[in-house]
Amino acid sequence: MNALLPATIVGSLPKPAWLSEPEKLWSPWKLHDDELRQGKLDAQTLAAHDQSRAGLDIISDGEQTRQHFVTTFIEHLSGVDFDRRETVRIRDRYDASVPTVVGAVSREESVFAEDAKRLRVETDQPIKWALPGPMTMIDTLYDDHYRSREQLAWEFATILNQEAKDLQAAGVDIIQIDEPAFNVFFDELKDWGIAALERATEGLSCRTAVHICYGYGIKANTDWKATLGPEWRQYEESFPLLQQSSIDIVSLESHNSRVPVEVIELLRGKTVMLGAIDVASDTIETPAEVAATLRKALPFVDKDKLYASGNCGMAPLARGVARQKMVALAQGAAILRKELSS
Repeated sequence: MNALLPATIVGSLPKPAWLSEPEKLWSPWKLHDDELRQGKLDAQTLAAHDQSRAGLDIISDGEQTRQHFVTTFIEHLSGVDFDRRETVRIRDRYDASVPTVVGAVSREESVFAEDAKRLRVETDQPIKWALPGPMTMIDTLYDDHYRSREQLAWEFATILNQEAKDLQAAGVDIIQIDEPAFNVFFDELKDWGIAALERATEGLSCRTAVHICYGYGIKANTDWKATLGPEWRQYEESFPLLQQSSIDIVSLESHNSRVPVEVIELLRGKTVMLGAIDVASDTIETPAEVAATLRKALPFVDKDKLYASGNCGMAPLARGVARQKMVALAQGAAILRKELSS
């Protein structure tokens, strides 16, 4: 891995057309049973090779074995009934039919460890794995058992900690917790959100990251962004708390956003994974544009603590578009790396 400005994606990549319908978020699987299991792993291998060929430094699974970044984890837990559906408001943004918590939640066995072991075999580069965060998990369910968002979040944090330790044992170098809910529920963020996040990563020796974005490039999210005014300052709620936390890396949205770049100063001392690729557009960034986005952050983060990344996952994009964006990301980071090394 490049010691300076390593490049990596945040989470998801588009799935092959033979696995699920392309350019559609959370598309149903086209394969079944043993064929589906093998197809998911084959897609994970392709995703890893695509990242490596693009020039990225840290490799992820591209979430190829997951239909949904939250519910695929939850469906492997006991205490949640996926046949009993209720409509809830997701992150105060859009309504969705979600499963119901009907009893005590628990994890019988690791959900992703075997997939992570397979990814570890596929590459000699550092690997990163994303898990949904406790606050985002509870916001994607109807709770008819605990009836306390905080209590359910703590239960999930304990389960996530078990899963994270299994992933670390499988060879994962960075465990990323996805918490887009941190940009919405500010009172809960302060009351117990950061503490639950730290519980999920407690006792890990690998590096830890939290990803906070404004969501996939879907209409519900772009419509919400349009209501946020000329500057998006939601990060000012979470960054001071994260700067004091045990989390190593903070991932944020930047390119083509209205996030004032100076808010990164609130994270001084932490590693910053900066979104330099817009996942809500098919337009391919030029390497120079990527370098410019990263360069603007340098007054607010030490150069040896800056990673180049995307704003969010790229699952809804065409595979060719995602590949070109990854190439631009790697080449843009290389431009600035050369400048900083000269």
